[in-house]
Amino acid sequence: MSTDCFVCDLENTDESAVVFRDDLWAAEVVPGYEVPGWFFLRARRHAERIVGLDEPEAETFGRRARDMVAAVTEATGAEATYLLAFGESFPHFHVLITARGADVPADRRAGDILKLRGERADVEAARALVPAVRKAYTTLTTHAS
Repeated sequence: MSTDCFVCDLENTDESAVVFRDDLWAAEVVPGYEVPGWFFLRARRHAERIVGLDEPEAETFGRRARDMVAAVTEATGAEATYLLAFGESFPHFHVLITARGADVPADRRAGDILKLRGERADVEAARALVPAVRKAYTTLTTHAS
């Protein structure tokens, strides 16, 4: 079922793109952002921007973000992993987690990493990382309990 919300429609994402889903949060490779090592972490409920999160979402966001960044870093071997939030194009609360490897030139680091969206898009390579990130995430969250 399609809505007017691109991020809400991610509930229909193919399981091969999903790192995890729990009652409040989901992380997956997203159409149009299929750069290897890039994932959306999003509220499953339609919450606009970070101020729209309810108490349980606000209380768990930091842990989910920390664990996803750690899992992406571990699975990709990235020198840096960024957590980006803007909320302009898609107000439904989400963050973009982007692995930044040593091969990324200085003019494509920090905020300029978004230029890689068009330059390094590779659907197959992006989805091929999902099992390794899922395994790292599961291991991290199992040991944190």
